[in-house]
Amino acid sequence: MTPRQLKAFTAVAQTLSFARACERLHMSQPALSLAIKSLEESLGGRLLTRTTREVRLTPEGAELLPQALQLLADWENARERLRQRFTLQRGRVTIAAMPSFAANILPGILREYRELHPNLEITVQDVVQEQVLELVDSGRVELGFGFEPEARGKFAFASLFVDRFMAIVAPDSPLTGAGTVSWTQLLSHDFITLQRPSSTRRLLEESLAAKGLELRIAHECHQLVTVAYLVAAGLGVSVVPSLCERQMTAIGIRCLRVQRPSIHKAVGLITRQDRELSTAALSIVSFIRERA
Repeated sequence: MTPRQLKAFTAVAQTLSFARACERLHMSQPALSLAIKSLEESLGGRLLTRTTREVRLTPEGAELLPQALQLLADWENARERLRQRFTLQRGRVTIAAMPSFAANILPGILREYRELHPNLEITVQDVVQEQVLELVDSGRVELGFGFEPEARGKFAFASLFVDRFMAIVAPDSPLTGAGTVSWTQLLSHDFITLQRPSSTRRLLEESLAAKGLELRIAHECHQLVTVAYLVAAGLGVSVVPSLCERQMTAIGIRCLRVQRPSIHKAVGLITRQDRELSTAALSIVSFIRERA
């Protein structure tokens, strides 16, 4: 059964007139008769009886009518839902983003985007870099935002910007007198960082090892915000992505440029190379690229 055949049948069944059905469907009578005949042949029996004076439903036709109406309604609903998705009137996008990006970049961008597309449902999971990759890999999210993966493999990465890591110290730290600080100066204080297998922790250790420096840890924790509060309490110093500067300043921490070596890392969009993105996800990607 095709939608065209069902529309022809229901029009005749409801009007009990081929002439009025033709007017309703804007079809010629031969085309309408052919659609009904094709439907009956595909089902194996007559649905309508027709004389020169009247048209009547057979028992099978009467049974089919409510089902045909429901099928046509479902067809139209499915088509309308897809049309709305393609025109961004509805849809759902899931995003995974490392906390520094989720807290400092995404809110402003998503606020602007929702003003353009208020009916789209956007879910954001703020998780560490390793979980961003896991969620994208498993297909539980369409888009990931984080540092460039060390091994691309099945991931596609589109850089949005390069983030330079900065030092954070307590407001009363003796290091706040200068706008910049060296790693030698930082490492003379108790150092606070994220626990392994944090990619930020690994990046710091590898970058320092390349310069013959060793990262000696006094305190470690799971979340950057906890690192920030430990620093604010005067328990030590740390280095975090510059993405977090506004967040760190709000807590009362002093942010300093760190050099020798300067550590930086590309931040961008992470997707699976072998997966197509939904229309809504493609739209968000385009919007974020313009804004980021």
